[in-house]
Amino acid sequence: MRFTLLTCAAAAALIPYAAIAQEASSSDQQEPEAPTRTSTERGGDDFHNVIVVTAPGLDRLDVLAGTSVVDGMELQRNQNGQLGEVLAKLPGVSASGFAPGVSRPVLRGFGGERVRVLTDGIGAIDASSTSDDHAVTVEPLIAERIEVLRGPAVLLYGSQAIGGAVNVITKRIPPRVPDEPVHVDAMAGFDTVSNRREGGLSVDVPVGDNLAFHVDGSYRNTDNLEIPGYVATDRLRAQLLESAAEEEAEGHLDEAEELREGANARGTLPNSWTETYTLGTGLAYFSGNSSLGVSFDYYDTNYGIPGLPGVGHVHEGDHDHDHEEEDDDHAHGEEGPVSIGMKRYRADLKGVLDLGDGFFNELRTRWGYSDYTHTEFEGDDVGTVFDVEGVEGRVELVQSRRGNLQGSLGGQYSHTNFSAIGEEAFVPSNTTDSFALFTVQELDFDRFEVELGARYEHTGVDASDSIGVSRDFDTFSGAIGASYTLTDGAAGDLRAGVNLSRAERAPSAQELFADGPHVATQQFEIGSPTLGTERSWGVEGYVRGNLGPALLSASVYRNWFNDFIFLSDTGAEEDGLEVFQFLQQNADQFGIEAEASMPVFETNDFKLLADVRGDYVRATLADGSPVPRIPPLSLSGALEGQFEHVDVRAEVEWFDKQDRVSEHEAPTDGYTFVNASVAWHPFEGADNLTILAQVDNIFDVEGRRHTSFTKEFVPLPGRNFKLTARLSL
Repeated sequence: MRFTLLTCAAAAALIPYAAIAQEASSSDQQEPEAPTRTSTERGGDDFHNVIVVTAPGLDRLDVLAGTSVVDGMELQRNQNGQLGEVLAKLPGVSASGFAPGVSRPVLRGFGGERVRVLTDGIGAIDASSTSDDHAVTVEPLIAERIEVLRGPAVLLYGSQAIGGAVNVITKRIPPRVPDEPVHVDAMAGFDTVSNRREGGLSVDVPVGDNLAFHVDGSYRNTDNLEIPGYVATDRLRAQLLESAAEEEAEGHLDEAEELREGANARGTLPNSWTETYTLGTGLAYFSGNSSLGVSFDYYDTNYGIPGLPGVGHVHEGDHDHDHEEEDDDHAHGEEGPVSIGMKRYRADLKGVLDLGDGFFNELRTRWGYSDYTHTEFEGDDVGTVFDVEGVEGRVELVQSRRGNLQGSLGGQYSHTNFSAIGEEAFVPSNTTDSFALFTVQELDFDRFEVELGARYEHTGVDASDSIGVSRDFDTFSGAIGASYTLTDGAAGDLRAGVNLSRAERAPSAQELFADGPHVATQQFEIGSPTLGTERSWGVEGYVRGNLGPALLSASVYRNWFNDFIFLSDTGAEEDGLEVFQFLQQNADQFGIEAEASMPVFETNDFKLLADVRGDYVRATLADGSPVPRIPPLSLSGALEGQFEHVDVRAEVEWFDKQDRVSEHEAPTDGYTFVNASVAWHPFEGADNLTILAQVDNIFDVEGRRHTSFTKEFVPLPGRNFKLTARLSL
């Protein structure tokens, strides 16, 4: 099957790129439609020009709600091995925070199946959305930039992107022939909170006038994470100590001692180490405005999964053991430290065919194939093995501008085989196929713009070989947006707009067919094979752009869900775990997010800039109960002083408590982090070197992400000194 899929991918050489991030040239530079980079970023210290997130045939992606780009200094400052942590400071973005080795993005309170993570416009094709303990097979260390689309992105990326999408842009398929004989990008760093050692390198070389070659690699290693206080929250510590007293009263002294040790564990998060390395190479041919490129890469990561202090991970059947018959290694269901080993092989293809000056001027291609294996270890023993093999591709025809109209239309196909082998394979083997047709159009009337989009998608989820059940879904999504330019020219480029959207999402295989213990979340999960399509109506109003030297972005949105899919606690117990079942109920979501960046003082040799960010989201089921794990109100502010070759920055991040919780969900205390950094960039222009010294969480404050399943025993890092160097020449 592997070679069949790869052959199909090569044969479909003209299947297009999902969403194109265009770099504005010096002769035709555009201002970003959102503050993709704060004004604290110095142009000479950055590797890129101003970037606007677009789709083929569109100038902007306003019809898909808020967009941001993280690159340059901001990417270096927030560098982390996990994609969710890299993006967590953006308004409207949080992270799943399951463990130091795994943290997915959470957009406007939604994660998992509702957020698509892509590499260069094509899905990651892994098992990361199946469980929060499954890492995304994307390495931020070699990313050129990361695009974030908050809100429904289903029109371009597929029905699963009802909550948004994250697109990691690399240069594995060279975007152009380098101007210089050799172009090198590199980053290296270390920190004190986890003894992190990391480095990434990419090299681009021209091979003649029309051919470009690329190679890259990265490596990261971390020890167990240092934390400010106790591993467990006060609430969990009290429960552990109470259980210890009960065990002692029953004469189980060893078990009581383990529970007390777990309750009093502090300073270091056990079994939180990580090790990751990647290798990639690519080749691209250019002929006029046409191009064709391929790439291959390998991703390998191993990381520990912290267990419940004093207990570890509860496994199926653990509750059946009698204390007198247990040995020390299995006293509380812990069969050895749990870790995950993950390997992924991937091949990609990208092409652009110039069609001339007809109605369509380009045919864009994009295709990806992935072979993924994820092994869960219990000590040295192999537990459950997950295998995912899949292919995804797109074809897109880009229209020539005709008067006020421009746009594109295309199709998308994906095929994924999922299998799990082991006692805790809670999702049966299945195959998911989808096919979609879509279009996005833009009407430009000078200061007034209208955008329209529509997508039809057919999805089939087939588990007939494993459990004899299969389901098919037809989904329709659409959006219309209008914007008006309030100011232009010397006054800036500030626009206001409103979007209306209708999005539909087919349930995933996990939501349909799960049936077994899910050790990652310590739940016994049961799917509902009769689930229907999840639908939402949405409206968003926004103001984005720049007003003079200030960059501004603010959005207010509301979404109404029909048949919202969620996990519900049934009150039953199975294999020592609480039973949760996937159900459907109407729900609504409301949110606000904003950011602003502006100079506050400036002389010939010095500039002082400020930026502020904030977001709030509230989601409620029809019965009045809150949707679980919704992030709290958060605010941040920063001041940055820029001298000739040195930037000094101080920032404060404040997170409110979250006590609006669902049944059986624990509240989370608020916390405040104070961070500081000094950046030295000795050169300006094309050759860049930035050395960045940072200290995060200066006052060693305890913080926990409310979005995390493991927040009760996986706190955020303590005080952390970091040193990174970024080079481009």
